[in-house]
Amino acid sequence: MTARATKPDGLAAYIAVTAAYWAFMLSDGALRMLVLLHFHSLGFSPVQLAWLFLLYEFMGMVTNLSAGWIAARFGLTSTLYAGLGLQIAALVALAQLDPGWSVVGSVIFVMAVQGASGVAKDLAKMSSKSAVKLLAPTGEGALFRWVAVLTGSKNAVKGLGFLLGAALLGVLGFTAAVYAMAAVLATILAGVALFMPAGLPRGRKGAKFREVFSKDPRINRLSAARMFLFGARDVWFVVGVPIYFYAVLSDGTEAGNRAAFFQIGTFMALWVIGYGAVQAWAPKLLGAAGKPLSQIVRLAAVWVGALTLIPLALAAAAWAAGGPQGWLTGVLVAGLMLFGVVFALNSAVHSYLILAFTEAERVTMDVGFYYMSNAAGRLLGTLLSGLSYQIGGLPLCLATAGAMAGLSFLIVRRLEG
Repeated sequence: MTARATKPDGLAAYIAVTAAYWAFMLSDGALRMLVLLHFHSLGFSPVQLAWLFLLYEFMGMVTNLSAGWIAARFGLTSTLYAGLGLQIAALVALAQLDPGWSVVGSVIFVMAVQGASGVAKDLAKMSSKSAVKLLAPTGEGALFRWVAVLTGSKNAVKGLGFLLGAALLGVLGFTAAVYAMAAVLATILAGVALFMPAGLPRGRKGAKFREVFSKDPRINRLSAARMFLFGARDVWFVVGVPIYFYAVLSDGTEAGNRAAFFQIGTFMALWVIGYGAVQAWAPKLLGAAGKPLSQIVRLAAVWVGALTLIPLALAAAAWAAGGPQGWLTGVLVAGLMLFGVVFALNSAVHSYLILAFTEAERVTMDVGFYYMSNAAGRLLGTLLSGLSYQIGGLPLCLATAGAMAGLSFLIVRRLEG
């Protein structure tokens, strides 16, 4: 791996990488909302909707396991450009969906396209997160600040993507919206490729695939904790809560459906934007500047313990309500916003710890392995989101989220030893 870039080139490369990642996450958030709302309006069940995203998450696992080695071998710019290019191809392919196809045929086709999009997302994510370790200055707390800004800003942009996807679906319709996103992303890819400055490593020919698997128990435990942390989010986020809100907000008419699309998209957007803002400010909110690594590890345990209580309390409220109620909707919105704040602090601490634990010469390997666990958590959460909601409704969906957060807490506690 080449040496750390000088500060001017490092800052310019960081800005370029961040811009490319923003563009990708805008399209990713919009695509997820387009697919969820479009196919729910066609009558897909919660389990069928979950299936649409399963290959997306599974391919994220596969991609992250191999992408760290690919980046180490061929360079970070190669994997970044490949992620953006593959997302454009996935969008164009999705626009070919024929409404006349059977449900089974539609599910298989969308799963395949979502699988390609999953590969694209994790190529872009691994490249961007690894670049921070190599480009951040060495000053006190700089690594935490840079990774917090990248991660927080991209989540805010993804939140805008949720709103954009719902708006495009309501205004342009499914096919035109997908084509429009592909055209914008292609323009941005061309611009980034033209103006990307020097500063990212070009790779090393001697990188071996077996190096992907870490021998550091801290990285392995953090990766396991990350899996259950993101599973706890996606259990309610992917299918359960959006479908519950659709049932509450839509009156079954075309106008009512459109209004519900906008309201659900707005809530999901505000949640992710708020989550991203908290992530970006996490170093200040946690007072992390100057704290030793051991104290930041302790913060990870404290905050995931707090996170566990929130979905369990919401599950109890949903069970007590016995079905859709006006007061329950208000409680859910407030509770899930609080979940977003606490979840963002957890996620920011994890994102810092993986870069603090790893060494520069194997950063892409460890980050790839860590985000493979992240994708495994999303895969598990996505599957359980559809299953738990269909079996036990909103109470079981939220209780499952609490159980997964609790497992993350038990694993993080072992990092303190």
